[in-house]
Amino acid sequence: MRTLIVIAATLLLSGCSVSHYIKREIKNSAVLNQQHTGLSVSELHEKKAIASYQDHKYFNPASNTKLFSFYAGLTALGDSIPGLEYLEWGELLIIRGTGDPSLLHPDLPHSKVYDFLKNRREEIFFTPANFEEKRYGPGWAWSDYNDYYQPERSPMPIYGNIARFSSNGQGKLQAQPSYWNKTLVPDTSASGIEREEFLNKFHHSKLGVPAGLIQDVPVHMSDSLLVRLLSDTLKKEIKLIHIPLSIELQTCYSIPSDSLYMRMMQVSDNMLAEQLMLLYASKNGLPLNTQKAIDHAVQNHLNDLPDRPVWKDGSGLSRYNLFTPRSIVALLQKIYDKVPRERLFRLFPAGGRSGTLRNLFKEEEPFIFAKTGSFSNNFNLSGYLVTKKGKTLVFSFMNNNFVKTGAEVRKEVERILTGLHDKF
Repeated sequence: MRTLIVIAATLLLSGCSVSHYIKREIKNSAVLNQQHTGLSVSELHEKKAIASYQDHKYFNPASNTKLFSFYAGLTALGDSIPGLEYLEWGELLIIRGTGDPSLLHPDLPHSKVYDFLKNRREEIFFTPANFEEKRYGPGWAWSDYNDYYQPERSPMPIYGNIARFSSNGQGKLQAQPSYWNKTLVPDTSASGIEREEFLNKFHHSKLGVPAGLIQDVPVHMSDSLLVRLLSDTLKKEIKLIHIPLSIELQTCYSIPSDSLYMRMMQVSDNMLAEQLMLLYASKNGLPLNTQKAIDHAVQNHLNDLPDRPVWKDGSGLSRYNLFTPRSIVALLQKIYDKVPRERLFRLFPAGGRSGTLRNLFKEEEPFIFAKTGSFSNNFNLSGYLVTKKGKTLVFSFMNNNFVKTGAEVRKEVERILTGLHDKF
């Protein structure tokens, strides 16, 4: 009995010391003193926080939203991504999208959907009737239409819904796919490559293109553009038809699910996160609609979080999203229970090693495996921390509305979490 009392007292003191350390470091920080800060820290498999600072308050999560999309994907998808659904109807093949973003995506593995469509002998028709979404999510910045991080959503993306421009080695601009070469417009007033907002005309400087340049520009998507691009690539005509398919369909699978998850988490790919929520909708028998997918996920998988999330998109581009640190920690506990540790830590950015944490937490062995979330005036970091004593902690450190530089805030987050690793 005496031994049990000593162990219990040691654990209690340890928890208190963590809490004291966190509150002291945040309150005394010259970097964090004018912003909104929230932090929640729990031990793995424990519901009660061992340290918290305003963890019941709502913050804009930015790309920490992708943690919710990731979990939604884990609940709905198996080892492979459903690439498209189809109906064989005599000598016709009618296909529809599932939201899968992998077809001819330049940064994902080869999709089996391409081989499936290439080898079919029937006349192929594409129907977008199950897509009930706008090109952008609520609260997105429409003026960012030309920026690489904001491709449009669609039922069946192709080439990542972007045009990738690079130098051909002789100072001239070339596009991938080559379909877009004919849309290039030399323009003395252009800086870099600028697309017209509602037309796929890409204005570019007349100056030579530097070797090594790569610029991704979202294209303005439409159903007719999809079938043109698909026809051009497959060298066979794909026709557009607007009919709902309410009967049971067959599925063609595309790529391993982890290849999508890894890129989404490592480089914080917005397009993959948005399409993942459409995949979730498709898999659950819903129309391709993000809000319907979110409502379903919250009701069926996330109704036990400490605070109900205000969740508006898949990527975190929307400033309407609001989550609390303690809810994110609860979500991370659920994710850990669903994914084996080695696989999970491989998918997440690792401090000093990979993804968006490559330049932070540079230790001999990575001890932070976490998702960043940032845009102007916001930086959040949520994930798993392994202490020097071998404990695994689950944390969410949220910073909103700061006027310091992002670099200063990131360094302060790094300092406080590194101290947590070293001391406990």
